[in-house]
Amino acid sequence: MAHKFEIYKDKAGEFRVRFSFNSEIMFSTEGYTSKASAQNAIDSIKKNGPDAPVEDNA
Repeated sequence: MAHKFEIYKDKAGEFRVRFSFNSEIMFSTEGYTSKASAQNAIDSIKKNGPDAPVEDNA
């Protein structure tokens, strides 16, 4: 698969989400106290991401 979301636990014991494309990590989220919150972050990104504007600050 070329892209995927991954929920994992960090060293502090918090749940985080990272998104990979072609095995390269593109971003990861803040830490969440529950796995359900991490899943909610994925659902929100999938729902709201396609319409997100691009802000060019260059």
